[in-house]
Amino acid sequence: MVSALRSHHLLAAVAAVVGTISTSSQPAMAASCRADASAGIDWSECNKRLLMLGGSVLDGADLHGTDFTYTDLRGSSFNKANLEKAKLIRTSLASSQLEGANLIKIEAYRSDFSDANAENAKFNSAEMQRANFENAKLVNADFSKAELGRADFNGAVLTGTKFTKANLSRASFTGAKFTGPIDFSDSFLLLARIEGLDLSAATGLDQKQIDIACGDDKTKLPQGLTKPASWPCPADPEDD
Repeated sequence: MVSALRSHHLLAAVAAVVGTISTSSQPAMAASCRADASAGIDWSECNKRLLMLGGSVLDGADLHGTDFTYTDLRGSSFNKANLEKAKLIRTSLASSQLEGANLIKIEAYRSDFSDANAENAKFNSAEMQRANFENAKLVNADFSKAELGRADFNGAVLTGTKFTKANLSRASFTGAKFTGPIDFSDSFLLLARIEGLDLSAATGLDQKQIDIACGDDKTKLPQGLTKPASWPCPADPEDD
């Protein structure tokens, strides 16, 4: 009986040691949704609606599926952060750093990205109707298959930006800046405002796209494309 008890205690002690070793070797648990913002934090699927989080440092953070609806994130840093499928509806990310960030399939209706630096960011298949990218730096950003109806790219830097198969109906590019190609392959440009733009180096444009867009006498087109007789378009009443 004594021998059996000793064996039982010995096995329990071994199990406790093994459990301790196993626990210490496991990766750290995901951060609580109540934890303060920090680089590399895991806020995936958290509810961060209606908050004042301006100036947050979230570089490399896991924000997959996080709900930031109506949240103020102005001047924050999201470099190389994962925001895939995050909700950014009417969210302000003005003047934020988004270099190399993953924003694939985000919901960002009427969100503010003005003056943001989103160089090399991915916005593929994002829902971004009426989003504001005024004066944003979007060098080599990828908007392939994104919904960008009435988006504002006025004054944005667009060198190397991809709009492949994007919906750009009624989007505005007034004063956009670029020194290299922009890819418009299969993009939908119904009433897109391209007045005054030099698109001579743009790729993927065809005459059907140009015929439904809105340019003027100052718009420059790639070789082989001609300005339609319908230019210039009347003013958009929603711009008044």
